[in-house]
Amino acid sequence: MERYGIIMAGGSGTRFWPLSRKSLPKQFLNLTGKDSMVNETIDRLATVIEKDHVFVVTNAAHADLTFRMTNGRLKRDHILAEPAARNTAACIGYAAMEIVKKYGDGIMGIFASDHYIKDESGFREVLERAVRTAEEGDKLVTIGIKPYFPSTGYGYIKRKSSGLLTEGTGAAEVEEFVEKPDLETAKRYLESGDYLWNSGMFIWKASVILKQFEKLLPDIYDCLLTIGESMGTEREREAIDEIYPKIPKISIDYGIMERAENVFVLEGDFGWNDVGSLDAMETLHEPDENGNVVCGENISLDVKDCVSYGESKLIAMIGVENLIVVETNDTVLVCDKSRAQDVKKIVERLETEGKDKYL
Repeated sequence: MERYGIIMAGGSGTRFWPLSRKSLPKQFLNLTGKDSMVNETIDRLATVIEKDHVFVVTNAAHADLTFRMTNGRLKRDHILAEPAARNTAACIGYAAMEIVKKYGDGIMGIFASDHYIKDESGFREVLERAVRTAEEGDKLVTIGIKPYFPSTGYGYIKRKSSGLLTEGTGAAEVEEFVEKPDLETAKRYLESGDYLWNSGMFIWKASVILKQFEKLLPDIYDCLLTIGESMGTEREREAIDEIYPKIPKISIDYGIMERAENVFVLEGDFGWNDVGSLDAMETLHEPDENGNVVCGENISLDVKDCVSYGESKLIAMIGVENLIVVETNDTVLVCDKSRAQDVKKIVERLETEGKDKYL
């Protein structure tokens, strides 16, 4: 079957403020020093999926930006513009309907636009096995990440120890999806060896996931069907703008994956990071001998385990540890690394106080 890559790029990246802004969300930033995160994702997929078969789903307000930032990597009509953010189920269903209505069917892989993968050859090998697994009937396939520490920031996937496939793909049946655990529970998950981190990567036939929408999320399916009937006609954009904002908000995990049958997982061990907050810069860049990550001009005296990111000014640091310092042309953020997840609360505060110029 033909392969299609779907990149979800509708997030706002609030935990990466002040680098990530409404006008330029995290997925369009060059955080590695190589290229923007969305471009790195497209190029990574292009080794397994034809580049002409890659789509990006993004907010309508960022559709033109996506086309410009991807520098000719995408066809203009392969940028699927959401008129409203309706969570991942709507996003994935929209893309599946696009494939079925305009291309007949195919294996579709769903990926976030802002994940980092260190071992790209290892990723490709797992993705090839995932595609083969999805081609074998009506399987829903996900990639779970081998856990290296008891993370409380990720959801987990428990695999059935007796569910290993015999066809050589290494896929196992999924017993259950579990939410982000507390530390003691995460330790038990790690020790058991039965649990993987939920990466949010999915592979299946477009027609198969639409059948799951029809069965498990009929309200959303009806909306998608109405949109699908307009695809390829002059009314397509009008129908999307009218119907899409009415789609109920729910994630693909809650809506389908946790409730569906015939769900399989492959283990991935390829240096994955979801780049969720600013402390992930330690993964994107090699720390120096003192554990510091420095991007931009910096002078440090007796500084350990800090992240320093400057766009235009010299950052000088003395006698501090475990800090994140970010300087942009209009803001300075100073944050204890242990509070990196709370940066989004600053964004919420700015919204409440009407300080939109900083958003």
